[in-house]
This record gives sequence, structure tokens and C-alpha cells, in this order.
Amino acid sequence: MTARIIQRGAAIMSGDRDALTILAPALRVRPELQDFCRFGGDWRAVHDPEERGWAAFHIVTQGSCLIERTGQPPVALKAGDVLLLPHGDGHVVYGNGGGRTAFREISYTYRDYIRIKQTEGSDVDTELVCGRLHLESASENLLLRALPHAIVLDHAGSEACSGLVAMMRDELDRPRPGSAAVAGDLASALFVMLLRSYLATDPPAEGILVLLNARETGKAAAAMLHEPARDWGLDELASIAAVSRATLVRAFRKISGMPPQAFLTELRLGIARNRLAQTSDSIAQIAADVGYQSEAALSRAFHRRFAMRPGAMRRTAA
Repeated sequence: MTARIIQRGAAIMSGDRDALTILAPALRVRPELQDFCRFGGDWRAVHDPEERGWAAFHIVTQGSCLIERTGQPPVALKAGDVLLLPHGDGHVVYGNGGGRTAFREISYTYRDYIRIKQTEGSDVDTELVCGRLHLESASENLLLRALPHAIVLDHAGSEACSGLVAMMRDELDRPRPGSAAVAGDLASALFVMLLRSYLATDPPAEGILVLLNARETGKAAAAMLHEPARDWGLDELASIAAVSRATLVRAFRKISGMPPQAFLTELRLGIARNRLAQTSDSIAQIAADVGYQSEAALSRAFHRRFAMRPGAMRRTAA
């Protein structure tokens, strides 16, 4: 399934606060810029599936191309389009001569950790910034699983997004000290804006944003996001939501596929996983901060959820 939208200014609201603002403290978008591609003639680039939890993206800064996922018709992209593959599906990117069997050789060089790809013996007519991103969210699974497999966003009508893309391309095209870091930060801001646009235009039918928007669940979900370490009881959550216990459980199950307490566990373990990967905080400190009485208690819950102990997760991330 592919969703294509145009940038616009709609908002997802939960009472007098929008859902993304409520979610912001737990949401981080960490892009990893991998390739700056400068292609011409007939070319073809194969991209393997991403590891779990990573989304793939392509930003077309010049020209046009075709992108095809296995078993799906090709998607045409033009300058100003961003393709986001939230589930990291494997895919192939073609020039407009994608139906050919002979393609130009692609050379590889590296500049400040960015791989520069260029076709041999042809003038450049298409440029892409390619990479992947990780939604560093305590509830990333709740958010990602509600998104389609492919989203095409046209940011050409947004002056702010177009400006970010232009600055990103300039950093990659004319490298200076710190260019990769600057381009990465620009990409992070861009994808938060694009994600906001997509969710506002085509809101999902399930997931954490729906929990935050729904009358029966919004206040309870926001409270858990704000204080994940607190010992939330079902009675207290129902009181905050101003509904009965049964109504709260039923609404949580309908929207997220899990009751409130399971949502809280998912939230805590997601925060713990991100802290393990991104900080040097001790496991004991992380356990206390997310609501577990001991490092051992966190380790048991972590193993049940991810089939891996916290220490092993940290070593894998490193």
C-alpha cells in the first residue's frame, strides 16, 4: 500500500493540545544519511531490506526516478518528492530507463562518512539523498505499525521543507567541516515535519496518536507518556480519563490492541531500549527511571519482550 499526500497545514488535535506535541518528549527521529547519488543515463540501484525498527527514505533533489518494491508496481518520483518506507522494505531505484537490461556502472567514493554514488560516463540528471531513519520512540511499534508500507510526500509546496532540502543538498554537494552532522540535523527536522503532515492528512486508524486523540483514552495515554515510571493503577487511569474501568480497557484494546497496563509496559521497555542504545546510563538507573524496582526486574521484562537481556542489547547497539 502506498500513500501519496501534499504538504498542508492540518493538525491532529487532542483537546487543546495536538497529539504530536504530547508525544514529542518520547519521539525522536534519528536519520542516518548514507548516500548522495548523482546519476545520469540508464541506472539501477538495489537496496536490501532494513533491519527491524529502521525506515528507508529517498529525497529527490533533482530529476526523477522510479522505485519498485517486490510484487508492487513502480512508484514515480520527481524533484521535491520524499519516499518513506516505514517498514524498511527492500526495493530497487531506477532511472527513467528502468526497463532496460543494461545499466551504467556506478562508482563509489566516501566523503565525511557519506557515500557518494555517481554513474560513469554520463551527465548528471537525477540527484537523490538516500538513507534510513529510526523513530526513537518509546512506542515506535505502536506508531510504525499504523503506517502504510510506502509514503510519498511532495514538499514542493512547502517553503520551509523546500528550504531544509536545499540546505541539506548544499551541505552534501559542497562539503565543509561538519557537513554530515549538519545535514543529519536538517534531515531530522525535515522528517518530523513530513511525518506531521502525513499524520494530519491521512491519520491512522490505530496506534499511539489515535490513543492520544480519542476521548476515552487521550488523557490516560498522555498521563502515562508524561510519567512512565509512576505506578499507574487502572482505577486512577480511568478516573483521569473520566470513564469506567471497563470502558477504558475496551477503548485501549480497540485502538492499540492491548489494555492500558500492557501499553504502559510497552512504553517503559521502549524507553529503556532507547536509553540502552543511546546513553551510557547504568542499567540500574534506567530501571529505576522507567518504573522497575530493580535491574533484575527490568532484565526479566526486557527478555520477555525482546528475547534479549539489557546488557546484550547495549552491546549489540554499540
